[in-house]
Amino acid sequence: MEVKMDVRYLRTAPTMAFPRGRLLAVRGGRLNVLAPDGWDTVGGRADHATPITRAEAEDWCEHEGWPVESLDAVPAP
Repeated sequence: MEVKMDVRYLRTAPTMAFPRGRLLAVRGGRLNVLAPDGWDTVGGRADHATPITRAEAEDWCEHEGWPVESLDAVPAP
């Protein structure tokens, strides 16, 4: 039986390299960042990232040219 874990999405502050910030996701307590090759697990915490809704994450993906399906591929711990 598969256990479904909730995913929380966050966005980092804008920077020169990432004017709309980076997309982060937390699933099962693990922090991930959306990278060119998919989701990468990162250490640390996202204290300064802004929580966003799934709809806002979808908008971010569309604006940045990422497939919205990426939001369904956040790895489980």
